[in-house]
Amino acid sequence: MNSIHAHLSICAAEAARVARGVSAEQLATKSVCDAWTVRELVNHLVLYSSHGLEYRALRKRLPEELAARDFTADADWAERYATQLDRALRAWSEPAAWEGEVDLGFTALPAPEIASLIVKELAVHGWDLARSTGQEFRVPDDTGAFVSAVVDEHAEVYRQYDGFADPVATPESATAFERALAASGRDPWA
Repeated sequence: MNSIHAHLSICAAEAARVARGVSAEQLATKSVCDAWTVRELVNHLVLYSSHGLEYRALRKRLPEELAARDFTADADWAERYATQLDRALRAWSEPAAWEGEVDLGFTALPAPEIASLIVKELAVHGWDLARSTGQEFRVPDDTGAFVSAVVDEHAEVYRQYDGFADPVATPESATAFERALAASGRDPWA
């Protein structure tokens, strides 16, 4: 298995752990993402990091009804999310998933780049969810360095579409993952 799949697996496991720690009461509260409640953040994370991950591997488009779904309406949404992440990881364990490009509808990108962007999605929005619900999101140093490289490569494009805020000042002692968060406009020291 390649290193991107390893980082996907690590971030998926951590995102699932954090999701299991979200209480029903927290869903209606404000998240650290300015425009979203915790529920809206969860729905974004579940849709794109688990269903989107699987559909990208299979070269299928996300159905509109899936995009409109409130995943948190199911009391066991966190367990369903963990199960869907496992399905998505299995889809990416197939060698064919890593070949060619993935058509996103507005552009096509090489499959490894799509997988890398979803590692970033899992890590950054997983951290958002953890921070919003009083938890921590932890990744090993090599995964943090990988996420940091992805964020650095794509930060300006994300800023154009309000996906990232302006970078935050980073102390010398920052870990690679903290650097990734700061480059994406998040403040892990606040």
